[in-house]
Amino acid sequence: MNDILQAIRRQELQAFYQPQYDTVTGRIVSAEALVRWIRPDGSIIPPFRFIPQAEETGIVTEIDWYITEQVCRMLSRQKQNQETQFPVSVNFSRHHIREENFIQKLSGITDSFQIPHELIEVEITESAMVNEGDKILEWISAVRQAGFSVAIDDFGSGLSSLQFVKDMPADVLKIDKSLLSGNCENEKERIVLESIFYFAKRLHMTTIAEGVETKEQLGFMKTCNCDKIQGYLFAKPMPKTDFLALCRINQPASPETDILQMQTPMGAADLLMSVIFRKYPLVIFSNLTRNTFYMMAYENFTAKACPSTGIFDELIGHGTASMHPEDQQSFAETFARQNLLKAHAAGIPQVRLVTRQLGDDGIYRRVETTDYFVKSPSSDDVLVITLCDNLPETEQ
Repeated sequence: MNDILQAIRRQELQAFYQPQYDTVTGRIVSAEALVRWIRPDGSIIPPFRFIPQAEETGIVTEIDWYITEQVCRMLSRQKQNQETQFPVSVNFSRHHIREENFIQKLSGITDSFQIPHELIEVEITESAMVNEGDKILEWISAVRQAGFSVAIDDFGSGLSSLQFVKDMPADVLKIDKSLLSGNCENEKERIVLESIFYFAKRLHMTTIAEGVETKEQLGFMKTCNCDKIQGYLFAKPMPKTDFLALCRINQPASPETDILQMQTPMGAADLLMSVIFRKYPLVIFSNLTRNTFYMMAYENFTAKACPSTGIFDELIGHGTASMHPEDQQSFAETFARQNLLKAHAAGIPQVRLVTRQLGDDGIYRRVETTDYFVKSPSSDDVLVITLCDNLPETEQ
């Protein structure tokens, strides 16, 4: 441990940077800072040789703060040279969760180098969070309130819990390389990965796949809508000078792949939904039997002041009130829940109506509303998918 402290004083510990690339464009968008111990003879001591001991004694906090300063100094140099800066994630030990004045110290370091807080990402492993209880929730919230983003590292390396991730107010979920064994050719492995990425996307978390080493893995990450990739396929951790040079060039590193060769059912469904949303900016799922609804999409529609979920009858009442006075009765009668149930019982596959709806800007516009009756394999409830489209003014 004395050797580690002396190494810090002699500046033998150095921040290496591993770029993180946009999965689609292949361009650098961020990086992770990783510590390396460079001995006077030029030999490199890898982290696994000294970090575990530093973790046990608590000296790891000194290492973390030292690397944080190095990262801020590097970002400051980029700013002085008027070069593009990229957010950098810094690993922090679980010891920091109970460190007094952590936020003040982190803010003090970044502010001293005039680094915007959004350029520093606080990265902490999933395993470090598990045993901290409510304390970790308070800590993450405080970090984010100070303007820093928070990443959960190594997700999938241990006893991962989706419930745990759901409760964490973090910004980024980093998928451990252990989940990318082989070339993602195992069907069960692919299903698990698809589910994780879908889960994270619904929670509005940025996803990063670690340890991407093959074109096949990259292709599969694209089909899962993974945001960033990090791994030897593109770049290994590198010294500051090499990283700065790479940032200046920032040429696309993504090898060409035919996305259809790696397409998955979930990836294909995502593409299909993106087309549906482009055509129908408002999509509603309703259960007529249970008198409930859920708003799936609500973008670029003529009127946005509508609840996202609730009672179906109230939804129709809300929609009726937004219609032109001459269209209110027809809308209310056509989409009344009992009338829709009768239409379904009569074998009618869909119900369609064109009305004039008052937009948020105070202008009436023609809107086509179509209810499609659908069947769930797990229930006899009468379900409806509603697609709403803003019609061109010239359409008759």
